Amino acid sequence: VPAGPAGPLKVFTQGQGVHDDQAQVASVLGIEPGSVEVELVSNGGAFGGKEDLSIQAQTALAAFLTGRAVRTILTREQSVRMHPKRHPITLSYEAGTDDSGRLKAIRARIIGDTGAYASVGMKMLERAAGHSCGPYRVPAVDIEAKTVYTNNPPCGAMRGFGANQASFAIEGIMDLLAERVGIDGYDIRERNILAPGDRFATGQVMTGSCGIRETLEAVREDYKTARYAGIGCGIKNTGIGNGMDDSGRVLLRVGSDGRLEILTGYTEMGQGLFTVLRQVVHHETGLPVDVMDVRTASDPRVVCGMTTASRATALLTEAGRIAAQKLAADLSSAEGGRRGVTHLSGREYHGEYVCDFTTKPGADVAEPVTHMTFSYATQVVILDDDGRLDRVVAAHDVGRAINPVLCAGQIEGGVHMGLGYALSEDFPCTDGVPDSLLLRDLGILKAKDTPEIEVVLVEVPDEVGGYGSKGVGEIGLVPTAGAVAGALHAFDGRRRFRLPMTDAPAARPSVPKSRKEAKA
Repeated sequence: VPAGPAGPLKVFTQGQGVHDDQAQVASVLGIEPGSVEVELVSNGGAFGGKEDLSIQAQTALAAFLTGRAVRTILTREQSVRMHPKRHPITLSYEAGTDDSGRLKAIRARIIGDTGAYASVGMKMLERAAGHSCGPYRVPAVDIEAKTVYTNNPPCGAMRGFGANQASFAIEGIMDLLAERVGIDGYDIRERNILAPGDRFATGQVMTGSCGIRETLEAVREDYKTARYAGIGCGIKNTGIGNGMDDSGRVLLRVGSDGRLEILTGYTEMGQGLFTVLRQVVHHETGLPVDVMDVRTASDPRVVCGMTTASRATALLTEAGRIAAQKLAADLSSAEGGRRGVTHLSGREYHGEYVCDFTTKPGADVAEPVTHMTFSYATQVVILDDDGRLDRVVAAHDVGRAINPVLCAGQIEGGVHMGLGYALSEDFPCTDGVPDSLLLRDLGILKAKDTPEIEVVLVEVPDEVGGYGSKGVGEIGLVPTAGAVAGALHAFDGRRRFRLPMTDAPAARPSVPKSRKEAKA
């Protein structure tokens, strides 16, 4: 909407960062950021694909030049073509254990195909390198990761951000080592799993909130008693870290009608963030949630950065608590208690939570802290007697489940995406051109072929996240592909080292007809 007497140029966006959109749109137009106001509209999901600026600047430019409201809509085919894809990554590993199966060293060389444009390719491979040893204790680590330009479609942020590819590799390595040593997949993981005081691959020391062992123990019987089962452990950073700012900000505004506006800069994209913010304010103030309205906009007082790295809930619950406690103090005063919230009409309460203690890559420090915290998971994938998906057990350390239903839903969705990633999803290209832009040709796992998913919520409170919470947005599919590969090996004795594993019986219902015909 063009600028006018009512205010600045207004951009309604589905992006993952209203403040980033504001800065980039203003740069394209050659105007000050304050001359652009960006507000989130219903997002419809993102999974990293809406980090990059896509059509916001062109739409704003058209409105800027014509003086009229402009709306741009992508067709599904256009969206499939232009939005960034998950990086294809080649990982070469050497690993060794002692006679009992305890890891001694890992050497890995990692190369990612970032496509024709940079996007966040460099950061993606940095994250793959950092997660290359998974949630395991490795005394000696030698890792190199590179991202390269190619003529393939652009790759960028996608749920898991490089950790999924690394997890598939290291989980396969753990299964191979277990076979060499003569133990099963559970036992080798139990002997190597990270504990408080151990160092992550980046050198960061795990704190008391490291709950990976608890997730492993939660699935022991499911794995040990199943005929065809695979197991995978996962770790995923919460927060961008690496010396960058992780912060959350919330502003509460009391309206003259007794309603309360909750303003933030993070995006609600299906993770239930707006619901969680209402919960926080209700918990601290006692106000009913039906008087609260939540909005995301580019107000400078609620700068939050991009909604990435599973960090929004962990940061905003704390920022929301700070703001809500200020409001609660006024509500509990004698005067406020008599006259209620309307007495506070026009007042604003600000909450800010900043985590700025992480270490920049390459910094020469004895105790690097690469991320503000982590989330942890162990998953078991079980096949039936025909080699098809039967059940998935997903035990996740979420720190504290602020909303258990939403939390479990995030994990179920992550597992579904992880199963498709493992078995059937692909975006084949010939000479840099996609073979198909049709949704049915992507190989997305159908609802009817999705197995029972049992979510086990493990709560090892975090020292950093609000109320002890950890991020769950990405960890849901980090260990899934490795667990699927292990289950397939248990069924047919074949080791698989490439995704998707379309030759497996479990993949047949989801591999698109077009790819089956092309292969034939």
